[in-house]
Amino acid sequence: MNWINSVVRPKISGLWQKREMPENLWIKCPETGQMVFHKDLEANQFVFPQSGHHMRIGALPRLKSFFDDGKFETLPTPEVPADPLKFRDEKRYADRIKEARAKTGMQDALITGVGLLDGLTVVAGVQDFSFMGGSLGMAAGEAIILGMMKAVELKAPYILFVSSGGARMQEGILSLMQMPRTTVAVQRLRDAGLPYIVVLTNPTTGGVTASYAMLGDIHIAEPGALIGFAGPRVIEQTIREKLPDGFQRSEYLLDHGMIDMVVHRHELRDTLARICAMLTAERRGEIKARATAAAEGNARHLNGAASDAKLPATPEQIAATTIEPATPEPTKAPAPASPS
Repeated sequence: MNWINSVVRPKISGLWQKREMPENLWIKCPETGQMVFHKDLEANQFVFPQSGHHMRIGALPRLKSFFDDGKFETLPTPEVPADPLKFRDEKRYADRIKEARAKTGMQDALITGVGLLDGLTVVAGVQDFSFMGGSLGMAAGEAIILGMMKAVELKAPYILFVSSGGARMQEGILSLMQMPRTTVAVQRLRDAGLPYIVVLTNPTTGGVTASYAMLGDIHIAEPGALIGFAGPRVIEQTIREKLPDGFQRSEYLLDHGMIDMVVHRHELRDTLARICAMLTAERRGEIKARATAAAEGNARHLNGAASDAKLPATPEQIAATTIEPATPEPTKAPAPASPS
């Protein structure tokens, strides 16, 4: 009897029980209502095939689809105080951080990777909206600065995929201070003559838009991305007027000169590879020209002048040296004519 109750009856009742299925196996398109199997959507880089709607994509999947063969080295997220202001609203800020880390497996809202893009070394940072809305805090600001300084060290382009709701309010002024700090890091890239390319994804708003997201040498946006400082609802309530259709979307900003191009996610990698190759080729051309000029000067120096001067040994050393323009000798004023 025990065998019947413990083995036979559970098997029979199991035949009639409805199996529990995960809720995220099929994903619905917000535009057309099309249902797509999650593995098919992932294989299509999270773009719905019928409507072309671009879903948000996590930081790690983005980096894997971006670098050659999906191989890259992740830079560590800098350590910062966990809750410097002891902030609390409905929950303690420290508890929100713990929940976000457990949910996403990330230390903060940004991951930086170093790898190859069509054989060219690049540094790429990706903000993940799933980590507290991709908000900019001290850790994310430090990660951006670390990535930019790594690009300066490697003499490589820096590409930033932005997806953020703005500055993190739980860190107050410490979060807002990341805006000028990242701006200084962008200037370091410019001083080194390195490309800084920004890819604006959905959404890019708030203090992030007011700082490093709009300081790139080239701005690329994914189709349909919301890009702006304040949201459309806030603007409508402020000015009490109806905004035009597509306001603050990628295509609208392209028509009004705010961004350089709108690129489909399937074409984004090739586009970035071409841009980086073109911009770094110009820099390599400058280095080669300076190396050639320096080599010719060295040859003339060895042929006729003293040979004890230290000469640059490599193109990198030559590129690091500054070539100051020759100062013209002051012209002497003509002597006044003597009276006859």
